[in-house]
Amino acid sequence: MEGEQTGGLQINVTSDIGLIPIRNAVITIAFTDAPETTLETLETDISGQAEEVQLSAPPFEYSQVPESPRPYSEYNLMIEAPGYEPVMISGVEVLPDVTAVQNIRMTPLETSGEPEETIVIPDHTLYGIYPPKIPEDEIKPMDETGEIVLSRVVVPEYVIVHDGVPNDSSAPNYYVRYKDYIKNVASSEIYATWPESSIYANILAILSFTLNRVYTEW
Repeated sequence: MEGEQTGGLQINVTSDIGLIPIRNAVITIAFTDAPETTLETLETDISGQAEEVQLSAPPFEYSQVPESPRPYSEYNLMIEAPGYEPVMISGVEVLPDVTAVQNIRMTPLETSGEPEETIVIPDHTLYGIYPPKIPEDEIKPMDETGEIVLSRVVVPEYVIVHDGVPNDSSAPNYYVRYKDYIKNVASSEIYATWPESSIYANILAILSFTLNRVYTEW
């Protein structure tokens, strides 16, 4: 395709128990739109890492201008390793001129209850169509005592992520490492091809917003 570029993909594979690197895991890469056609087959080394691979990506300019065509390519990953449940990830996003890092955790067969489900990565929030965020009051009520959740601001090791709207008590809660949460939010809300100063500014905003939630429960 004219104007087509490439982006890197680095894959790291560890055990779900103990985060032990998995050696000799076989990774099959295909376009999400053509899952039956294998593009690359990789194998992890003693550190659980596969060699970085260059994959086709759209023009760089697409990620710099709003309402452009989709600025990233989507790939499917099938990961298989002896003694572990296979993992399928659909929709891994690769942008041009940068390296995407995909960390994968595999469940040992002896501890697995059911076969691993396919993990589907949704469209990026800057590209996909999503319902508007729930509006919030700028000034929020506090208890009469003015009491806050914590006596001081701290950076937590884990945060609780509610997988649903705030008033949906049936939605599950997940404990996620704070650093991983920030990384995941940043990767879904900004593009890695943006200027470095823009990336820093957005991540600082995400950090501030998250810590405010932890500190005040708002």
